[in-house]
Amino acid sequence: MKKKLYKSSYDRKIAGVCGGIAEYLNIDSTIVRLLWAALVIFFGTGILAYILAALIIPNQA
Repeated sequence: MKKKLYKSSYDRKIAGVCGGIAEYLNIDSTIVRLLWAALVIFFGTGILAYILAALIIPNQA
């Protein structure tokens, strides 16, 4: 069965994007959040990417 990427409905801090990515990759959501924070701090692209992901990735049913 194919895995699909959804925003997490229970592991969410803002929109559930990092929790959903962590579930999809089968890793801890803290790791995804730390990587996302590093993108924001060092490259400045993380905020725009998070907003786009929150708009594009569907909610978990």
